[in-house]
Amino acid sequence: MTTRVMVLGVGAFAHAVQSILQEDGAKTSCYLTRPYSHFGPGLIGQTWNSEEYPSPIPLIEKFQPDLIIPQAVSWAEEPWSIEIVNRGWPIFSPVGDAMKIEVSRKLSSELCSEFGIPIPAFHHVMNRLEARRIMKDDPRPYVLKNPICSPFSPVHAIICESTEDTNGWIERIDYAEGLFLQEYLGKEEAGHFVFISGGEICSLVTNKEFKRAFTGDMGPLAGAPLAGLVEQDPTDRYGLAKELIYPLKPWFEKTGYTGPLQVTAIRKDGTWHAIEYNIRLGVTTTALLLRMLKNPVKVLLEVVANQNPVPEWNPKRFFGCTLTLAGYGYPFTVPSVPKLPVEVSSPLECDLWWNEVDEEDGSLFMANHLNSEMGHRIADVNACAANMSSAVKKIETEMKKLRCLGSYYRLDLKELSEKYFSQMSSKNGSLENL
Repeated sequence: MTTRVMVLGVGAFAHAVQSILQEDGAKTSCYLTRPYSHFGPGLIGQTWNSEEYPSPIPLIEKFQPDLIIPQAVSWAEEPWSIEIVNRGWPIFSPVGDAMKIEVSRKLSSELCSEFGIPIPAFHHVMNRLEARRIMKDDPRPYVLKNPICSPFSPVHAIICESTEDTNGWIERIDYAEGLFLQEYLGKEEAGHFVFISGGEICSLVTNKEFKRAFTGDMGPLAGAPLAGLVEQDPTDRYGLAKELIYPLKPWFEKTGYTGPLQVTAIRKDGTWHAIEYNIRLGVTTTALLLRMLKNPVKVLLEVVANQNPVPEWNPKRFFGCTLTLAGYGYPFTVPSVPKLPVEVSSPLECDLWWNEVDEEDGSLFMANHLNSEMGHRIADVNACAANMSSAVKKIETEMKKLRCLGSYYRLDLKELSEKYFSQMSSKNGSLENL
């Protein structure tokens, strides 16, 4: 019987997930959760626009999916989410209290403290006066974040590398939902993905995301990474799962946690510190992870059924990288951008996932949507190979086939990958296949 998959999302995430699962034999559809980035998902199969269908419940009843994959945690804020949970539909996400490990930064930090997981110093304040008091009583560089993890939060992460940076930014922050101050620990950052199912923790990949907009790790933090690296890591060779996920096992059992989990961590003085947990497949890592699996549909079905997953790995796709083509002005607010053409000189020999583009008369253009005064993320280009240098070389070659006026992408992927492996192997010995 053909597996039916419904994705809740838009853009490159939905385009990639549907494509890869279709290639593995699934029938897919997509409930478009935002009013833009519809082109990519529309290339693959049936789509429904949330503006036309405010609730996906009738669509779920009709399509009868074996697997529902949400792109963001915001699905749980919708009035129809209660019915999905109550009816036991196969949502690829933890539910209820288990979601709080991502949604609430304060709860996540308190959980880590309870179970002996190293974390940065943190403070949760509600206004500027409280923030000033913290900087007087406990002055240090902080990363400034919204207390509630949401794409619509008034504060996106601001990394302050000095006390003076922090003092300057706390005067400019929107305190509508308060502010979470997390101690800045440096740049030795990495993430690790697991599936939690059947009472077991199954390690998958270790990854590194680069969120600065420009080459040389310069510029502001973008809303999503501009580049990323992924390597198969079912044995947890760097100890990220052992140190930062396994201690939470009693809490997973208490909340009935079933689904994906990523920990993002920073290593300081040889010790990993958890800085964030995510309860969904990461937007930039998902496509590479699924590409690395020989049996992605089977594994996802096993997880959603709370069974022990048995991943089968492709040895020719041991490493992967992703690079974003960013449009004119991204990530800044700029004067209204015209409908600029997006050109592909020849078919790419690796994965190309479309973000904010539209089609008209057979040609592609940067999308014209409600956020037209913001720069666009045009596309993501992904490549996997047996070694990272081959993946990087391919992606840098293939990206040159794309053109859009004023667009750009980071030119330091080779340097970033070399620095990543130097950092990660400094405590664990050299890596094979490098």
